[in-house]
Amino acid sequence: MSISALLSMGRCCCRCCCSRGLWMLSAPCCDDRRMCVCPGPRRIGIPVRSSSLPLFSDAMPAPTQLFFPLIRNCELSRIYGTACYCHHKHLCCSSPYISQSRLRYAPHPAYATFCRPKENWWQYTQGRRYASTPQKFYLTPPQVNSILKANEYSFKVPEFDGKNVSSILGFDSNQLPANAPIEDRRSAATCLQTRGMLLGVFDGHAGCACSQAVSERLFYYIAVSLLPHETLLEIENAVESGRALLPILQWHKHPNDYFSKEASKLYFNSLRTYWQELIDLNTGESTDIDVKEALINAFKRLDNDISLEAQVGDPNSFLNYLVLRVAFSGATACVAHVDGVDLHVANTGDSRAMLGVQEEDGSWSAVTLSNDHNAQNERELERLKLEHPKNEAKSVVKQDRLLGLLMPFRAFGDVKFKWSIDLQKRVIESGPDQLNDNEYTKFIPPNYHTPPYLTAEPEVTYHRLRPQDKFLVLATDGLWETMHRQDVVRIVGEYLTGMHHQQPIAVGGYKVTLGQMHGLLTERRAKMSSVFEDQNAATHLIRHAVGNNEFGTVDHERLSKMLSLPEELARMYRDDITIIVVQFNSHVVGAYQNQES
Repeated sequence: MSISALLSMGRCCCRCCCSRGLWMLSAPCCDDRRMCVCPGPRRIGIPVRSSSLPLFSDAMPAPTQLFFPLIRNCELSRIYGTACYCHHKHLCCSSPYISQSRLRYAPHPAYATFCRPKENWWQYTQGRRYASTPQKFYLTPPQVNSILKANEYSFKVPEFDGKNVSSILGFDSNQLPANAPIEDRRSAATCLQTRGMLLGVFDGHAGCACSQAVSERLFYYIAVSLLPHETLLEIENAVESGRALLPILQWHKHPNDYFSKEASKLYFNSLRTYWQELIDLNTGESTDIDVKEALINAFKRLDNDISLEAQVGDPNSFLNYLVLRVAFSGATACVAHVDGVDLHVANTGDSRAMLGVQEEDGSWSAVTLSNDHNAQNERELERLKLEHPKNEAKSVVKQDRLLGLLMPFRAFGDVKFKWSIDLQKRVIESGPDQLNDNEYTKFIPPNYHTPPYLTAEPEVTYHRLRPQDKFLVLATDGLWETMHRQDVVRIVGEYLTGMHHQQPIAVGGYKVTLGQMHGLLTERRAKMSSVFEDQNAATHLIRHAVGNNEFGTVDHERLSKMLSLPEELARMYRDDITIIVVQFNSHVVGAYQNQES
């Protein structure tokens, strides 16, 4: 059958990418986790087996097995460039084995770009001979540590006169990419004009443009929302007179956490417009600031500015393309504001905040401080249906996705789900040529009748800290897809306290000699000693998330395999992981309680 005939049937002629040969973007075999069918170019459909080894199973269809000798013999990069490519970097076939829970976007069939083989690639692969004996290539422990620690960052709150006056001792953060480039972002900053600290994780989709912009800008919007009227006036007067501005935030950033300098003036002007409006709305009579309301207003205002900047455009062609990329991509956000014993968590999307509580007997329990905004949340489903006509009840959420496409029901950007069809067409037609080359911007979601379907408004949770509340974990869904919340809290709690509860060794009813038992205990002790090689709680948690075996311990062989996957394959097994672990000062929290009692 000819290639044109295959395409007209809605099938993919590149069988190496999709073992069924199907190219239907609404089908399970070709969904992507957030925006696109696959997170990047040239994805080969490899089965997801994140909880079991080996990574490459022999029980695969023949088209997929064809590539395994290439992988084993380090020939993947050479053959891969010759075998298959896509017209568009966001749209490509993926394996039917890929878990839909790991995918974010599932575009409509009508907007697919097809995946096709280069000429004579079958002859090329069949004409080469490869060793039949699998060769194992493992990273050494130092190499593993180098990868895991590349993005780690730690901050300790300074003490004054030997007494820490902050309820936060410090925090550890880290990131492990799966996408190339990574689409997650993180931010942490101390509010200088008000009390408190801001910490957040941001999970981007359809690229990193939106998550990058939100990670740079959101904390400024929150800080401005929390400022009293007099301070806002002082800042505005300084700008008018050309004097130096009062610093608002002290950032705590890893060298890899950059700011886009090209857009700094644009971002500042939008922020200034916001605080000018706050000055006009507030006469200065009330001094009490509602933190929950300030967080909600900041989220909504930033998302509105992202949308407005894209509509207005910019004479600078680079900036014009940048603001459009930010608006058409998307990002979820989970932000914590800690002020004394007052902890507020503002969440938009499906990243999570988890509180680690140490019980009187020394055990650990997890308290969830955020709700996922997706199809598993019944309240979110009900909210969406109430916001649209009854005749859209069956189409607003299909296959657990918004309009059958988007997994999170709240997000920044994603104007494809917010703007009217006329506005989308007008902006795209007047936009730069690069935007017209992006297939994603051209299609209209199915059953798109009463926008907006998406909101960036956060759900805010308040918690009053207690002495038994030891730490807070903020993490993107890449962590929660691989680990249960109770395991996350237990691993971090044992790491921070240095106390590990060992379960009796189970031998499955078999008789073992004293020497065999000694060997099992020696192996356990060796694994336990490796726990203390991490100087960062977030790094330690990532080590477990990627390398845990069925016994709940880190398996170096598995960890090595997962970290040595090429970027073309890593995304098939896991998502980007971004973690911030905030450690609380129990003595200061207890002192707050004593003062108020």
